[in-house]
Amino acid sequence: MTKEERIVRDLLKNTDISINGSQPWDVQVHNDQLYKRIICDGSLAFGETYMDGWWDCERIDLLIEKILRSGLENAIRHNWKILLKIIGSKLFNMQSISRAFQVGEEHYDVGNDLYRLMLDERMIYTCGYFQGGAKTLEEAQYAKLDMVCKKI
Repeated sequence: MTKEERIVRDLLKNTDISINGSQPWDVQVHNDQLYKRIICDGSLAFGETYMDGWWDCERIDLLIEKILRSGLENAIRHNWKILLKIIGSKLFNMQSISRAFQVGEEHYDVGNDLYRLMLDERMIYTCGYFQGGAKTLEEAQYAKLDMVCKKI
């Protein structure tokens, strides 16, 4: 067991949440790198690693409720081991140019199928302008383009 895993398990002691436990709110870990990511990047990493499939949970709603009710955030603020680890992760950032390229590929090179589902027919990737009677995304995007052209 790594020190990061020990820290996470220690934090969860008073939350009624177990790692790989049998309760519907327990976290089922699929990637042991999870612990280091959570220690280094906190709640953002918790969400990102869930989306990446590093862990799952049968009842994520109950998991989040237990985390919030337990006051876990305060426990982290008063745990010097965790604070030192977080500070260390910020001082010794593992980002690099090659890593940035990898992250860009994973998050942005997803193809147009996704964007066709959530954007208008022009696939404009900015907010629409819903004032002036626009009721659909297409109308709002047209209104925004019209407003931009008038300002230019």
